[in-house]
Amino acid sequence: MSRSSLLDPPADTTSAGRRRIGRRAALVAGVAGVGFGGLYLVGLLASGDDIPEGTRVGGVDIGGLSRSQAREKLDSSLGRAWSEPVEVRVGGTVSTVDVAGISLDSEQTVARAAQEGSDPFTVIGRLFTSGDREVEPVTRVDEAAARASLAGKAKAYNRKAREGDVTFHAGKPVAKRPVTGRSLDVDGAIEALAATVPGQRKGPVRLPVRTTEPRVGAAEVNRAMKRFAGPAMSAPVTLTAGGRKIEISPSTLGKHLTMKPDGDKGLTPVLDGKGLLADPVVASPLALATDKAVNAKLRLDGGRVVVASDGESGQEVTAQALRKAVLPLLTKTGTARTGAVATEGVRPELTRENVGRLGIKEKMSSFTVNFEPEAYRVTNIGRAAELIDGSVVLPGDTWSLNGTVGERTEANGFVEGIIINNNQFEKAAGGGVSTVATTVFNAVFFAGVKPVEYGAHSFYIERYPEGREATVAWGSLDLKFRNDSGNAIYIDARATDTSVTVTFLGTKKYDEVEAVKGPRTNVQQPGSREGSGEKCVPQTPLEGFDVAVDRIFKNDGREVDRETFKTRYVPRDEVTCA
Repeated sequence: MSRSSLLDPPADTTSAGRRRIGRRAALVAGVAGVGFGGLYLVGLLASGDDIPEGTRVGGVDIGGLSRSQAREKLDSSLGRAWSEPVEVRVGGTVSTVDVAGISLDSEQTVARAAQEGSDPFTVIGRLFTSGDREVEPVTRVDEAAARASLAGKAKAYNRKAREGDVTFHAGKPVAKRPVTGRSLDVDGAIEALAATVPGQRKGPVRLPVRTTEPRVGAAEVNRAMKRFAGPAMSAPVTLTAGGRKIEISPSTLGKHLTMKPDGDKGLTPVLDGKGLLADPVVASPLALATDKAVNAKLRLDGGRVVVASDGESGQEVTAQALRKAVLPLLTKTGTARTGAVATEGVRPELTRENVGRLGIKEKMSSFTVNFEPEAYRVTNIGRAAELIDGSVVLPGDTWSLNGTVGERTEANGFVEGIIINNNQFEKAAGGGVSTVATTVFNAVFFAGVKPVEYGAHSFYIERYPEGREATVAWGSLDLKFRNDSGNAIYIDARATDTSVTVTFLGTKKYDEVEAVKGPRTNVQQPGSREGSGEKCVPQTPLEGFDVAVDRIFKNDGREVDRETFKTRYVPRDEVTCA
């Protein structure tokens, strides 16, 4: 900054400049003996209402201008700068962002420039010196608009932290590496942009970011793979129970094995004992190695429930016992991967002594479905009825047909038959079980209890009641009901070569349950097509339609409730097999 004395003022060739210099010199000469206060007064009189000489804002010179002139110059020079894209650096990436909601407040900026130039030392100093001074611009910030303009940038940059993990797939351990989380600090970004004059900065504006480190890091994933996951999947484990050996393969173990964060930056193995116990690969051999408890058998005698045979206690393997037996074996090798699983005595749910307490005292409903005596139907319907017979459903519990009957395999006593798949008949294991499903569904319907999951056949089959039938498919569609009757329900299931009957015993929830079917609507005519392959089965044509069935609940001869079951049947195309 250059300096000049009162006797040798700096050159100013403009007429306004010459007048200011002359006025300043005259005033200084007139009050030179007055002291500090006088000099301050002289400085104020010399500058008048003008912005002090040498004042710059964001590189724009507004010195010597009136306030209104300074505002106009700032608006025209800097005001447009915030409307242009701003170059920014987010993490290691440079890009641009269209910033909204941040603009120059020229009025406040000029006021700041004038105020910063009016203190005594600055005013007196200007009498003896000349030079530039930089004033920070004042910006207006509409926070909502600024946040909205940064939302896209934040979304593109932000990334959730991912914990390190180990999973199991097809009998192999799979390491999931941790990922550091990151996010744009939007509040800090707004502050950084508001403090920067676009175009006056060399290089991009660095926007602040935050990082979040995962609790389970790479070192722990490596440890878990080496110390547990790898050994766990290295070979089968063998359990012994009831004099039998039960081998469990790595692929079966992996379906029910996980590793969970332990809260201390570590991974701990977790075995789903309940899921492993229900897995058919484990459940079937365990059933042979233990004696399952047998419920008491009930029958009707003149409308009264009586005990036909008492229940028998048995032995079972619990989910907890299975988990306790298997987990320690997973990190061992060779013959050490064999161990015993504990069994415990279990009483039957239904005995001669507790029939009355459970509220099983009368017939709630009974339904029969007749069928043509094909060999596969006789076998599969009879086997399903055998597995269902004697089921006891306690109050509040949900009963599942798939869970009770199990997968329809040869090992489970089922043979190949006719099913419906992709809207046409074809051959598959367990054909005919839908006849049992329909019978159970109607027993549920007329007992007045709550269906939880059910589905009708895709097209109508004439031997079933319209809108009151059900089918099942292992792994995709089940038949379930919840016992909301308030008392236990005993299911009696019996099959002959031409029919199957399912009876619910318990305590009636309603005096009477009626079914009222509506007319067929939205009728569609079938087409015809030719099938091929070994599984093709010819089928006769039948129209598709919608139908609604009302379930009406009555007490003392009066309707107390009603619900509607709606079913859509697709047309059954005529199929000929090549």
